Amino acid sequence: MTTRTVLVVAVAVVVAAGLLAGVLVQRRAGGRRYRWLLAPLYRASRRPAVAVLLLAALYVAIRAYPGAGPPIVRRVVVVLLIASVTWLVLRALQIAERAAFSRLPGETRADRRTRRARTQIRPVRRLTSVVVTVVAIGLILTTFPALRTIGLSVLTSAGVVGALLGLSARTALGNAFAGIQVAFADGLHVGDVIVVDGQWGRVEEVKLTNVVVRLWDDRMLILPTTWFTEHPFQNWTRHETRVVGETRLHVDYTADLDDLRAETRRLVEASPLWDRHQWVLQMVDATPQTVVVQVQASAADGPSAWDLRCDVREGLIGYLRDHHPEWLPRTRGEYHP
Repeated sequence: MTTRTVLVVAVAVVVAAGLLAGVLVQRRAGGRRYRWLLAPLYRASRRPAVAVLLLAALYVAIRAYPGAGPPIVRRVVVVLLIASVTWLVLRALQIAERAAFSRLPGETRADRRTRRARTQIRPVRRLTSVVVTVVAIGLILTTFPALRTIGLSVLTSAGVVGALLGLSARTALGNAFAGIQVAFADGLHVGDVIVVDGQWGRVEEVKLTNVVVRLWDDRMLILPTTWFTEHPFQNWTRHETRVVGETRLHVDYTADLDDLRAETRRLVEASPLWDRHQWVLQMVDATPQTVVVQVQASAADGPSAWDLRCDVREGLIGYLRDHHPEWLPRTRGEYHP
C-alpha cells in the first residue's frame, strides 16, 4: 500500500468519525440536559479532535503497512500525535472550566459555596494543564533514542533534569503548591474581604503562584500564595459577607453618652448602608484627657461597612462641632495662686 493510499484511508476515517461525533453530540445536546457541556466542548474541540483522529489513523496505517513510508515519517507522526492529544486535553480542560463557571451563580459575594468552587476550580485546572504539558514533553523526548534518558527523567521528575528544574524553579514550585493549599484549606475564597498588612480589600483572583487583592482605593495588591500560608491575615467574610465596622472617637469627660447614642442611632438608621442587623455605642477606653467612644454598625459587605464607618464618623464630628463643642477633647490645667 502506498503512502497516498494510506493518507486517503486516514482522511476517510477522520471524516466519518467527525460526522458521527457531530450527530451524537447534537442528539445528546438536543435534550438540553448536557447542552451546557457538550455543545461548547464540541465546538472548541473540533480542530484538535480532527488532528488526533487523522494522526491516529496515519499511525495505525503505518504500523499495519511498514512499507507505506520511511521511518522518519512514523516518528514525525508519533510526535505530532502526542502534541495533538495534548492540545485536545488542554482545550477540553479549558472548556470544562468555563462550563463549570457558567453553572455557578453570577454573584460571588452572597454564596460561600460558590466562592469556594471558583477558588478551587481554576488552580486545579492550571495544575492539571502543567502536568499534562510536562508529560507530553517527556513522551516526545522518549521518541528520540538520543533523548530517551532525558525524556524518562522528565516523566519521573528525577535525574539531572528534575534536579535542575527543582533548583531553578524552587520558588515557583513552592508558590504552586501553596496555591493548591490555599485553594483547599478553606481559609480564602474569591470575593472574600480580607485585611492584609493593615490594608483591607477584596480577593479578585487566586492563582497557583499569587493572589490578587483589590484594595479599598482600587489598587491591585499582588502577593505570592506562600504569603498566605506563612503569615496571619484577617478574613471578614469567611462564613458570611456581612461585616461589622467600628468607629472610635475621643470626647471630653463631660460628654453625655445617652445624647451621643441617640444621635448615632439617628445617623445609622438613616443610612442606606446599614443592613438593619446591629449597631451599638460603647465607652471602650479612657485616657487622662478624654474618653474613647466606639460605634459598631453592620453592613452587607466590606465596602459598605467602610463607607458606613466614614459616614458615622463624619456625622458625629459634625454634631459635636455644631451642637456640643464643649464635648470636644480639650486640655485642662489648674492654677494655684
